[in-house]
Amino acid sequence: MVHRAVHLTYCQNYMLRDSKLSQSNRISHKYFVLRKVRGMAFLGSGFDGENKKERSKFVEKGCHRKKLSILPLVFVIFYEVSGGPFGVEDSVQSGGPLLALLGFIVFPFLWSIPEALITAELGTTFPENGGYVIWISSAFGQFWGFQEGWWKWLSGVIDNALYPVLFLDYLKWVFPSVGGGLARLIFLLVITAVLTYVNYRGLTIVGYTAVLLGVFSLLPFLMLAILAIPRLEPKRWLAVDLSGVDWRIFLNTLFWNLNYWDSVSTLAGEVERPQEVFPKALSYAVLLVILSYLVPLLAGTGALNHKSSAWTDGYFAHVAMAIGGTWLKWWVEIAAAFSNAGMFEAEMSSDSFQLLGMGEKGMLPEIFAHRSIYGTPILGIICSVTGVLVLSWLRFQEIIEILNFLYCLGMLLEFAAFICLRMKQPNLVRPYKIPVSTMGAVLLCLPPCALIIIVMSIASLQTMFFSFLCSLVGFILYPALQYVKHKKWARFAECTDRSRQVDDQFPAVSGVSQQDAFEAEESLLPKA
Repeated sequence: MVHRAVHLTYCQNYMLRDSKLSQSNRISHKYFVLRKVRGMAFLGSGFDGENKKERSKFVEKGCHRKKLSILPLVFVIFYEVSGGPFGVEDSVQSGGPLLALLGFIVFPFLWSIPEALITAELGTTFPENGGYVIWISSAFGQFWGFQEGWWKWLSGVIDNALYPVLFLDYLKWVFPSVGGGLARLIFLLVITAVLTYVNYRGLTIVGYTAVLLGVFSLLPFLMLAILAIPRLEPKRWLAVDLSGVDWRIFLNTLFWNLNYWDSVSTLAGEVERPQEVFPKALSYAVLLVILSYLVPLLAGTGALNHKSSAWTDGYFAHVAMAIGGTWLKWWVEIAAAFSNAGMFEAEMSSDSFQLLGMGEKGMLPEIFAHRSIYGTPILGIICSVTGVLVLSWLRFQEIIEILNFLYCLGMLLEFAAFICLRMKQPNLVRPYKIPVSTMGAVLLCLPPCALIIIVMSIASLQTMFFSFLCSLVGFILYPALQYVKHKKWARFAECTDRSRQVDDQFPAVSGVSQQDAFEAEESLLPKA
């Protein structure tokens, strides 16, 4: 371990040597030093290397914990957002083939791509567990950061409650006994317990499991598309009945299938070289998600002359049967099971690491920041799986509408934080920055914000009332936790202003930008 003073000396010497930088790169108020020792990233202000217990704890938590590389991260994002075409059938039922296809072509440009770009910029700017909670806290303070975390965690848990339900909806076509009653309850408990244990064993296992599950789950739809080619009739893609469109179900289905790009930000502290890997992984995942929807929909609606009303949850199994036979139907059924398992794992990871990040920031009791021997957040997993079991009784469309509404509340805050940070902190180090001005950033956020307002406005009164109650709980919970912290009834981590902390320990050197300090430190440190 290279001593901290040596790092500081190297960095300051470098900055003094390079003091002839252009005026536009000079930042006099602070600089951000990120040190990387043997593949382990941490802030210069965090560890002084003097205390043996602290060093031992730090090594245990950092050195021995494997990080996600780009391929597992791509498939974790894929499963947090999509998981394949399972669940898109309602878009055909509610809007017909033409609107369903147009929806999955146009919607990504209005929503998915802007959200992924903003996630790439803010996720690399704040590469820590907690993700969007840290973004909002940096822009608007801890109160709103907590509300963001509360809305997003609830939305994620409700979303995760959907996957065992969707899994059983597919499986009931093969085993009708799991369609209801005691058998369904037992199966729900067993599969939830098994998947939770896999999540407990470590994020690296989850990542590589996602790769294997993703490949296996997408292969039958590639076969479906190939076998459908001789039977395609393009005119079937143009079928639409605008008078019979159920816009509420149609928009909620599109929104649910193409959101959650920001969920991966809560795992930023577990990613290898996040400044480099995050933007690439998000771009690859966007392409993979869009193709995983469009190719099966084009094959199914173009090769078969089935009524739109027949496209219910799990209908791709019937499409596979009609096009490829029994073997393909069974493959799709098994792929659905694996896909829902992958989505459960990815969402559980995101939700639990979000709580861990909030525990590390002092928003929740410090016990939430405790990890298992596998580096996973124990209490975060327990809270998340409890929420899943409690909410698994909801119907498919009820789950989608409620989680979409809560998710929309959080996304409005994220877009506002993105613009706020661009305006208030223009010199903030952004390893990846969307190549637009502040006005361009505002314009980038307008289409998704308009879409959010539409989705929220068509929600049922029941959904609005439930979301209002959830928000009210969050508004009460934050001051209640602050009171607990004040009374010292529970232990909370100290949450300090990281920029001020770095300023105090590393005085600024005139003429050196934050990014130059970062690059200097990276070049001088030993590699793993």
